[in-house]
Amino acid sequence: MNISVIGKLKHEDYELMVPLLENAIKDVDQPHIKVLVDLRGFQGWELRAAWDDLKLGLKHNREFSKIAMLGNKDWEKLAARITNWFSSGEISYFEDKFEALDWLQN
Repeated sequence: MNISVIGKLKHEDYELMVPLLENAIKDVDQPHIKVLVDLRGFQGWELRAAWDDLKLGLKHNREFSKIAMLGNKDWEKLAARITNWFSSGEISYFEDKFEALDWLQN
């Protein structure tokens, strides 16, 4: 799965994204999602969207086995490290898309 985040995330983005995710995994007994999250165009969250992101993480944390965060900012690298402490899956930060995809496949 690949997700590109462009601009500032809003509550409306989560209203669209969460049902798509939940519908995709609803019939899978034990999902092991591997995802590439491209943050190179990301500009932050609106407050309500940050709350939506936290709720999504709490609800579906165990279903994500690997998350590759692709970015180009120091704070994104730090965010990946911090998020990894609280995640049941692996999270790693990359600045090269091909390295991220290779890591996800192994």
